[in-house]
Amino acid sequence: MPDDATSPTHPPIEQAFQRAREELGIRQGFPPDVLAEADAAARRVPPAQGRVDRTGVPFVTVDPPGSKDLDQALFLERAGDGYRVWYAIADVGFFVDRGGAVEREAWLRGVTFYAPDEREPLYPPVLGTGAASLLPDGLRPAIVFAFDLDARAEIVSSTVEKALVRSRAQLTYEQVARHVEGGGTELAGQPWSDAPALLKEFGEKRRERESERGGVSLPILDQHVERTAAATLGYALGYEAPNAAEDWNAQLSLLTGHAAALRMLEAKVGVLRVMPPGDPAAVERFRAAAPALGFAWPQGMSYPDFIHTVDPRAPNAPTLLWQARRTARGADYAAFDGELPAEPKHSALAMEYAHCTAPLRRLADRYVLDLLVALQAGRPPTPAEVETLARLPPVMNAAETRDAKMERRVVDLAEAWTLKGREGETFPAVVLGARDGEVEVQMQDPPVRAGARKQPGAPKLDLGAQVSVRLVSVDGDTGKTVFEIAG
Repeated sequence: MPDDATSPTHPPIEQAFQRAREELGIRQGFPPDVLAEADAAARRVPPAQGRVDRTGVPFVTVDPPGSKDLDQALFLERAGDGYRVWYAIADVGFFVDRGGAVEREAWLRGVTFYAPDEREPLYPPVLGTGAASLLPDGLRPAIVFAFDLDARAEIVSSTVEKALVRSRAQLTYEQVARHVEGGGTELAGQPWSDAPALLKEFGEKRRERESERGGVSLPILDQHVERTAAATLGYALGYEAPNAAEDWNAQLSLLTGHAAALRMLEAKVGVLRVMPPGDPAAVERFRAAAPALGFAWPQGMSYPDFIHTVDPRAPNAPTLLWQARRTARGADYAAFDGELPAEPKHSALAMEYAHCTAPLRRLADRYVLDLLVALQAGRPPTPAEVETLARLPPVMNAAETRDAKMERRVVDLAEAWTLKGREGETFPAVVLGARDGEVEVQMQDPPVRAGARKQPGAPKLDLGAQVSVRLVSVDGDTGKTVFEIAG
């Protein structure tokens, strides 16, 4: 079990993180029977029988620095005017027995919960960051997708198989981006050295296909909190924009999830990630707000086409894109057997989609992968397997809601501790919108996004307006900050 994070030996902000975990019911540590079973499973040696030998494919992983729970490894090569893409996913099913203690514990968690001070993993570390992770330190069992893509990076054919793989290197997004931008010299001389440039080609083409389909990915600056020795609290709060290589890599995950969804729809059994179309009234409100922020929206242009014209670096773009979030409805999981879901598509992606590429961090993915392997072999799922799929949506929805709440609490707490002692000060801010009787504002220094009260009788503030906000009060225990518009 973890140390008592509420003890005086932990910084006050970490004590607040710990209270948030407890209040949200996030499980901490693993029971002895789960650890014992995981230790035994980690010693398993994957047999060659029943698995295709793909150790000759020079897979690499691409993740944030320091990551150890490596779900995916990739390799791309040119095939005519198209591409041959290999994508290996950690085979959690090899290590986690159905009906065992490790599986039962995973169902109580649903996802891996991340916080700046610690992470509460879906599976015990001996598996999640050890034996099951696609680390470049030896042979690993994996579920391998092989795609043949045309010149437009559209799927021509695909297969999925149980395999043995060996990752050759653990790369970061920054390394991949620098390698590509530097003309392929930084990581030259390796059997996989050409793959990053092909990943860029592939990723940009898949982004173009998304635009053609009417999909919308919003490039919003997200707040994040990270541990750093330079900060007074030991943690720093900032805005984070995705690295270009992260987006290329994400496009490969999306392609794989699309292929998985198509296969399950063909078999009429599985679990999809779905999102209904946006609220038309919300889109119209957003259309009216765009010109006020300086963005022309020509008559007859669709919402997706308009979003793709927005330069994220333009003045007022953060305000505009924050408003765009209001047009979308939440994503959900949908299990089906026989009768297809009424709305099988994910509207933001404008395609059918399933989660299957992060089985070390997301419970549902393991079962989708198991199903895909069975369908590839021509074996329909058993009644027990279908029943398991049907139980996943409520468990996953609850876990992801809890995860989102924890993520928001972490940011709120970091904001509060960053601002502690600065009550009465004023800060420049930009108006993002209005909600629940408050004006939503974004500050750059410190990087805080919060609600601010208006004075009685104060005039309406336009989106994108430059304002001053005064910090009225701070509660470091709850993360509650109170601002008011000062001018």
